[in-house]
Amino acid sequence: MSEPSRDGLKPSRDLLGLIALVVLCLAMSAIGGAITATSVDGWYQVLRKPPFNPPDWVFAPVWTTLYILMGVAAWRVWRLGSFQTNSKALVVFAGQLGLNLAWSFLFFGLQRIDLALVEIVILLSAIIANTIMFWRIDRLAGVLFLPYAAWVAYATALNASLWLLN
Repeated sequence: MSEPSRDGLKPSRDLLGLIALVVLCLAMSAIGGAITATSVDGWYQVLRKPPFNPPDWVFAPVWTTLYILMGVAAWRVWRLGSFQTNSKALVVFAGQLGLNLAWSFLFFGLQRIDLALVEIVILLSAIIANTIMFWRIDRLAGVLFLPYAAWVAYATALNASLWLLN
């Protein structure tokens, strides 16, 4: 038995909202992936990497999972109140999605490890803020953001190491 929507949304609208938010997140992932593909097999391969750099095959399944979790978290927040009630959290959500995409552009598109490092620190701050905001609205939504925050913290350390080594 599924939990009823607290704001009285019809189940069909609720399901459409879930699908729309997950598709939005996966679309952002696809755009970032297309940007990444421009450099991942050339420039990125010749960079000196730290010992904790994961194998390339790890990134796609991790990011796909994280984007799905982000979409579900945003959906939970969206369905629990009016847009006015939760608009700040959803605006921060949209902002961090944009920052995530910007990182791919800076790192892989422009091949600017230094600018990407500055940007990923800002991104991580936005993710932490978004996690807290979601947590206050719906604990599960906040929990769904924790793997994303952890991965981007790891990616920040990786970005910093790549900058130092190259």
